[in-house]
Amino acid sequence: MPRSVNSVASRRRRKKIMKQARGYFGARSKVYTVAKNAVEKGLTYAYRDRKAKKRVFRRLWIARINAAARLQGISYSKLIHALTKADVQLNRKVLAELAMNRPEVFKAVVDSVR
Repeated sequence: MPRSVNSVASRRRRKKIMKQARGYFGARSKVYTVAKNAVEKGLTYAYRDRKAKKRVFRRLWIARINAAARLQGISYSKLIHALTKADVQLNRKVLAELAMNRPEVFKAVVDSVR
């Protein structure tokens, strides 16, 4: 009995990897074995950095809130503590947005918890 190799599925699998590797430099977009490694590494980085992105944005929001809070004469930690005690349900993303684009509203929030 002849050996069955299922070339249809094999080709589809290789084409999928080569499609993902489009735009890569040199052999990474031309040679299947190299492209497979590059795509695998790229997907690993993508997964890792989706998590890291959340941390980076949180740090940015905190820096913006801190800068705006200090203009109002209160530190970041004291502001967050006061917001928690007053049960104000504004997250850091929203607070940072207010601090950047609507300083008068941010000032009102700070004054309400002071």
